[in-house]
Amino acid sequence: MTPLAGCLLVSSMLFAIGLAGALTRKNTILVLVGIELMLNAANLNFVAFWRFGPHTGASTGMIFGLFSIGVAAAEAAVGLALILAVYRHTKTTDLSQLTGGQR
Repeated sequence: MTPLAGCLLVSSMLFAIGLAGALTRKNTILVLVGIELMLNAANLNFVAFWRFGPHTGASTGMIFGLFSIGVAAAEAAVGLALILAVYRHTKTTDLSQLTGGQR
């Protein structure tokens, strides 16, 4: 197995774990953790393709990875703020108990 294939295998497993966590959990914080795992899998792909690509002198993979980490940090901050606002209003973080309309 080539090193690129190994990195892609780890990345796909990480993405699958994140997707399963985001789709099967009822707790909003754990759903957010699953989304973060999927973003980290994408970062691993960016860096792996940069490292094992034909032009390793250009730092495009690292720039994409750093940009994606910045987006993930902003997403985590906004997501946690939304979760706190919903919790203050409904006193629960269980997604199955939340409704879209007024109570």
